[in-house]
Amino acid sequence: MYLIGIDSSTTATKSLIIDADGEIAAVGAAEYPFETPHPLWSEQHPDLWWDGTVQSIRAALDQSGIDPSEVAAVGLSGQMHGLVLLDEEGEPLRPAILWNDQRTGKQCDDMRLWLGKENLVRITGNDALTGFTAPKILWVKENEPEIYSRVRQILLPKDYVRYKLTGDFATDKAGAGGTALLELATRDWSPTVLAALEISPELLPPTHEGTQVTGAISAEAAQATGLRAGTPVVGGGGDQPAQAVGVGAIEEGIFALTLGTSGVVFATANKPFYEPEGRLHAFPHALPQKWNLMGVMLSAAGSLRWHRDTLAPGVDYDELLAPAAEVPAGSEGLLFLPYLTGERTPHPDPFARGAFVGLTVRHGLPHMTRAVLEGVAFGLRDSFSLMQGAGLGVIRQVRVSGGGARSALWRQILADVLGSELATVNSTEGAAYGAALLAGVGAGVWPDGESACAATIRVTGSTAPNAAAVEAYNRAYGFYAGLYPALRPTFDGLRPEGEA
Repeated sequence: MYLIGIDSSTTATKSLIIDADGEIAAVGAAEYPFETPHPLWSEQHPDLWWDGTVQSIRAALDQSGIDPSEVAAVGLSGQMHGLVLLDEEGEPLRPAILWNDQRTGKQCDDMRLWLGKENLVRITGNDALTGFTAPKILWVKENEPEIYSRVRQILLPKDYVRYKLTGDFATDKAGAGGTALLELATRDWSPTVLAALEISPELLPPTHEGTQVTGAISAEAAQATGLRAGTPVVGGGGDQPAQAVGVGAIEEGIFALTLGTSGVVFATANKPFYEPEGRLHAFPHALPQKWNLMGVMLSAAGSLRWHRDTLAPGVDYDELLAPAAEVPAGSEGLLFLPYLTGERTPHPDPFARGAFVGLTVRHGLPHMTRAVLEGVAFGLRDSFSLMQGAGLGVIRQVRVSGGGARSALWRQILADVLGSELATVNSTEGAAYGAALLAGVGAGVWPDGESACAATIRVTGSTAPNAAAVEAYNRAYGFYAGLYPALRPTFDGLRPEGEA
């Protein structure tokens, strides 16, 4: 018996097949582009996700050689917050507006005005942010009324894949939490928010727990993908909630840190929890009767890639990082602000900018490289500090994953900056692996998410903080924390012309 997890990200769709012991049998992937038709815009056509799903499933089935009848269930994950608008025929009315689109500043202000920020945070657990789905809906209503008048269904990206697989409209509660339309305590759409924004609830799909079956592979999807018609499809979760399941960060005190293009700090809670100012994201967990707090920085490993591509093009990452290991903690007074694509946590500011601060003639490329690693670590520490300030409790362990986590130097810097043990685990496929585990619970392979994680996920390595470096970074972090307030007037002055 096998399980499939599908992760539809911004740049690729990955289909992962695991067996009942959690061992990976095959991985298929298909890449695709996204568009930036105007400054601050980010769009993608939903057909790319479906084509990627078909290609990646077929590749994984071919690679594994298994009979499709042996697949017990399919779980879904994918990029959060994106807006997919379908007409009465179930066809997309326009390209999807993605999570990293920043055009909706006015609509976020409107939401705070109509609902009151404090009330909005109390209901949804979140402030109105440009990345979320609700302000995107308002933007289309205001700027493309002829399109909005034809909308008959609103979906998230992975739920468009679900629709193409099953013919059913549905979403998971964790993903729905990222729309700013869900009531955190009840884990369902908020009548208050929908009424205030004049969004008809009939346009939204029913919500399901991540382990619930939401439909079955249709005959059409079976022909396209090679899967067996009737195979159950479960709720799954947005990429970060599914990622947390995939590394076993499903109990209080075990944090997940994803060091990908963006950086995500994820903490599980056993009750609805939110940060009063809305500086963290609060969503239902992918597992029933659990919730989570999440902090997101937009340019984590993306900052290192920019640094390499700009200042050391063509240089291998290991070659770039090796000299940085010889630079003392604190980079001899050099700081890096990693807001290359704006920021979300703790400063929800699409116009924030990156900066090197403290440059002298003593500093060379190794100093700048280490400063980038440290700046990202400081940015992630912001989220941990907010979570502890909100009362979430002690950090017992941080489970780190993502491409950046492959660097031993970066893991050590993170452990030192956070003052906490960093652990790696045997599962490296993140959200797709978590989606497969959720599928297994839905199919009855395991009775619950805790059992699924206990049966499949093991800690494989640990990085302990160094006391001397912790002290040095505590001092440097104080200076880092002062940079955004000091530079914000400059960032505001550098906004693109015409942007309020």
